[in-house]
Amino acid sequence: MADLRKLPNLAALRAFDAAARYECFSRAAEEIHVTPGAISHQVRALEEELGLQLFIRHGKRISVTETGQRFAATIRKSLSEIALAAEHLRSLNRQQRLVISSTPSFASRWLAPRLWKFIDAHPDVEVVLQSGSHLSDLRLDGVDVGLRFGRGHYSGVVTEKLTDDYYYPVAAPAYRSKRGKKPAKPADLAHCTLLRMDQRETWQPWLKLAGLELAEPSGGLVIEDSSLTLRQAADGGGVALSRHIIASQEIAAGELVRLFDVALKADEAYYFVHLPEGAEKPAVAAFRKWIFKEMKAFREQSGWPG
Repeated sequence: MADLRKLPNLAALRAFDAAARYECFSRAAEEIHVTPGAISHQVRALEEELGLQLFIRHGKRISVTETGQRFAATIRKSLSEIALAAEHLRSLNRQQRLVISSTPSFASRWLAPRLWKFIDAHPDVEVVLQSGSHLSDLRLDGVDVGLRFGRGHYSGVVTEKLTDDYYYPVAAPAYRSKRGKKPAKPADLAHCTLLRMDQRETWQPWLKLAGLELAEPSGGLVIEDSSLTLRQAADGGGVALSRHIIASQEIAAGELVRLFDVALKADEAYYFVHLPEGAEKPAVAAFRKWIFKEMKAFREQSGWPG
């Protein structure tokens, strides 16, 4: 590594770069906002320090020597890299727009009702919340933060587990089985309407954990939207198998109740992901700190199953 103590005066290097590009001290002086005499002085001082002639002088005209041309190319590249690095740091301070991508269920049922807290604490940040079932490409789609439900194997991004989740049955407080009774134990589900949702979220793992040998519900309506499924359950249409985070809003409002003390930990979890360079963006760092703190408070206050 080069000894930075031997680095020539940066003002002289900048003056030399401008003079070499224009081959004119007066035009270089206009660019840097100094006098032509100051440029000439800086260049002569640099030549004396290096022990080499960088310009050939023809009266008031100058031309760069071959050695000077090579040195100028190196200086120009280095100054350009410094300028780009400085602009990157300035842009981090200017970038106050935070784009968040989330699964629809998490966005609508957990994040959106709480997001006002972050916005109130950071009024200078414009928050854009996108929801969709597809796995967004953060770089291609211009997304700062992704909130994903899966197994955490995402390439090209920084991944942190936000929280686990648990499945359990929920129903309306007044729901009654086909025998006219409120489900009091898991075996009572044999006489209930079990609502069907996404094929990825079948009843079988929970039924096995509860010690039940019931067939997977078939026929009837299949709703591939957790909000609509919970709405149907809240309206008394049957028993839904839901994740704790997704059903917490209706449970807190008294529209749904959790049935039984059997909760199945999901194989998948929620993950907070961002691009490697995203950690340098103040809005990303602030949102990360907020959502992890908010999720911890939720687990402590919501009767977390785990």
